[in-house]
Amino acid sequence: MKAAKKIFKKALDEGRTFVLEHEAKDIMKGYGIPIPAYDTAATADEAVEKSKKIGFPVVLKILSKDILHKSDAGGVKINLKNEDEVSQAFNEIMDNAKKFGEEKGIDVDLSRGVFISDFADMGTEVIVGVTRDPQFGHAIMFGLGGIFVEVLKDVTFRLIPLTEIDAREMIAEIKAAKILEGVRGQAPRDVDALVKVILAVSKMIDENPEINELDCNPTFVYDKGKGALVVDARILIDDPSKDAPASH
Repeated sequence: MKAAKKIFKKALDEGRTFVLEHEAKDIMKGYGIPIPAYDTAATADEAVEKSKKIGFPVVLKILSKDILHKSDAGGVKINLKNEDEVSQAFNEIMDNAKKFGEEKGIDVDLSRGVFISDFADMGTEVIVGVTRDPQFGHAIMFGLGGIFVEVLKDVTFRLIPLTEIDAREMIAEIKAAKILEGVRGQAPRDVDALVKVILAVSKMIDENPEINELDCNPTFVYDKGKGALVVDARILIDDPSKDAPASH
């Protein structure tokens, strides 16, 4: 996808090896990956207007080339239910980002403002991620989110590119697969939607090998027939100039 290449070039030209959240969502949208409605806003008034169009409640996140981990900088506000809450959250995020910059001794670029997203309904939390092994290349990871990843390490891997059979095998072979099948009276989850997400991520990496690392975390999967949503996305890219031989 040409749009992805443009985004990566812009990021590297700005000296960053990660894409901003709206850029990540633009790329994902281009590959048909389901994501909540989103927009960006450079001022508090603009954030209010854009939030009204998306529909409350919304989430606001800092958009800055100087801040990768937004929560660490106080750059995330969730479940904002009205115009006043959005306006206040925008100003608090800007203040927090300035303080973060002062503590780190950097002049944080705040010109892009914030990323605004629809506050997605909770579903069963899963993680779809990508890592790159120096020997084997890109591998896709799948598992249930939260404690299943952090404590139980209940994840599975496949090398990219994947087939639909690969994706279905990944989903079936984690220890917690029964949760997706529906247990104790709970409805089965939309595994077909999850398969589509995994295959779309595989295609995205296959066509953009400069992606070094990717996290779709959390991804919410809903009841069968209700789909899935990639709520948060992080994409890290390689700087090819670092691999280039030195000129003499």
